[in-house]
Amino acid sequence: MTSITVAETPLLRAVLARADDALVHAHRLSEWVGHAPMLEEDLALGNVALDLLGQARSLYTHAAAIEGLERSEDDLAYLRDAPQFRNLLLLEQPNGDFANTIVRLFLHAAFMLPWWKAAMSSTDATLAAIAAKAEKEAAYHVRHAGEWLIRLGDGTEESHRRSTEALDRLWRFTGEMFAIDAEEEPLIEAGVIPHPAIIRPAWDATVAHVLAEATLARPRDGWMQLGGRRGTHTEALGHLLAVMQHLQRAYPGASW
Repeated sequence: MTSITVAETPLLRAVLARADDALVHAHRLSEWVGHAPMLEEDLALGNVALDLLGQARSLYTHAAAIEGLERSEDDLAYLRDAPQFRNLLLLEQPNGDFANTIVRLFLHAAFMLPWWKAAMSSTDATLAAIAAKAEKEAAYHVRHAGEWLIRLGDGTEESHRRSTEALDRLWRFTGEMFAIDAEEEPLIEAGVIPHPAIIRPAWDATVAHVLAEATLARPRDGWMQLGGRRGTHTEALGHLLAVMQHLQRAYPGASW
């Protein structure tokens, strides 16, 4: 099926970026269904994925309304090619082992909880309403991932090693969460989206607390990998979209 191209305004791009974050992360977590280390975690990761999918649906619906072309959430999720996706590079990284998935979930959830809290005061009423619901979900995601990271980091020698390796592997993607570009600055000034600078202290505090409990060392801040917000992705996203978009591309207009 023919791909669509979205003519992005700064607001539309900002909403799509958060929608893409939620959708891509939801897909990654859903890949654990039937493969998690225990039944309870199989259900838990599935439920976190459903939370994120619900956030993505609300954000895509809002994005479609902003665009004003009568497109649906499915159009925006399934008919854009990888260069049109604005998700963080962190979230498209393959699951790897369980420790890698937990570290990825924790690092992002620890950012999104204060982001959603701040967005509850957005001058965009729809975004503020989405944030009010998402904030409660993000609080659970932080708690769940944090408890698991403590268990893994302060567990066996093997689980500690894997957690350390995952943290070192993924840390270079965390800087993108706090990066802003010139197009976002007017939105921040207008109170539509929060400035990452007000998110950083809460993220730092959450990360420091959990890593201390997990007996894990925080990696040194250095060079950070950027590009996802500009549509420059790793090859992992292409493989993810090939699976996620297959049904809609193969059977255009299919519905349940």
